[in-house]
Amino acid sequence: MRMIFRVALACLLAFGLNANAQAEAGQSQKRRGSSFKHDYSAFYTVQRVSVRTGCFPEKLGAILAHIAKQTGRKPMVTSGHRPHSGRSQHSRCYAADIRVPGVSEKRILAAAATAPGIGGIGRYCNGIVHVDIGPKRTWAHCSRGKGLASLKRRSRS
Repeated sequence: MRMIFRVALACLLAFGLNANAQAEAGQSQKRRGSSFKHDYSAFYTVQRVSVRTGCFPEKLGAILAHIAKQTGRKPMVTSGHRPHSGRSQHSRCYAADIRVPGVSEKRILAAAATAPGIGGIGRYCNGIVHVDIGPKRTWAHCSRGKGLASLKRRSRS
């Protein structure tokens, strides 16, 4: 009698584990189809290995891809996520400072201005351009004023 009980228990256990495995496989197939996101990391490079870009939202990746398409070259991210940067969009991983080698700053700014979902666009004296998905605004941290002729410091709507 014990032997029959043990065989029946083993069969029930095997059946239960098999049913669980099939249910999990079905759920993972459903998850894969509904949570697919585009990987935009192929549309930009990083200046150094230490530049953090893994947390960039899809919207920021799409902006960088748009800039790559408009300029014909991949943007190089010089600064991405900086967790201890105060109220900056960099602290939330919503911003990237970029250069596009071989492309004028004016062209980069024009491409950024037409990117869907763009928030802030900034310009620094050293040729680096800031793009983010925060509130719409523009600025130039440079007293010379060249390169942002079409993007004067103002609030955009």
